[in-house]
Amino acid sequence: MAINTEKYRSLLTELTGKATLIAVSKTKPIEDIQALYDLGQRDFGENYVQELVDKSAVLPKDIRWHFIGHLQSNKVKFIAPFVYLIHGVDSISLLKEINKEAAKNKRVIDCLLQIHIALEETKFGLDSTELTTITEDVDQFKNVHIIGLMGMASFSDDMSLVRAEFNTLQSLYKEHPSFSILSMGMSGDYAIAVEEGSNMVRIGSLLFGERNYKKS
Repeated sequence: MAINTEKYRSLLTELTGKATLIAVSKTKPIEDIQALYDLGQRDFGENYVQELVDKSAVLPKDIRWHFIGHLQSNKVKFIAPFVYLIHGVDSISLLKEINKEAAKNKRVIDCLLQIHIALEETKFGLDSTELTTITEDVDQFKNVHIIGLMGMASFSDDMSLVRAEFNTLQSLYKEHPSFSILSMGMSGDYAIAVEEGSNMVRIGSLLFGERNYKKS
């Protein structure tokens, strides 16, 4: 079994009452996900649409699948029937597509708005002006429920920078009292994220080992 059982249990203890643990299972085999499920984990995060669709078809139906990658509008239809939470809504056009596909499936899909807080230009996300535009016009999306914000800090050894970026997102989150989820923090920086107000963290390598980038 490739999962780190001891680390999983220690993370649960550390995060209880503070943050929901999303086990990032992208590129990981069915057996590893099932093993973590058997320990009680129900929230799993995937980055690739086809991989998510394939895994959801064969794994237990009570898994809460989180889509945490960059979602292309033309692929929303494949996950709309079952996805639990979409973390990375980074444009109003994507939000409209999610709303359309959710309506087709007679669902209301929970979503997080992804905010750009990192220095890297390669990171996706909305700025504060775009966030305001969407939240002021949210009533048009009858089949989407925006329940919070998500962000990724810079990939940096400078933890003061990472903390400042998380703090920026927390400040935006506090401006929207109707939001209930602040998703920030991964394997390398989750502890700082929780200190800065995160109540949902996305942990992969600490649970499953280093990522295998070779996709079948």
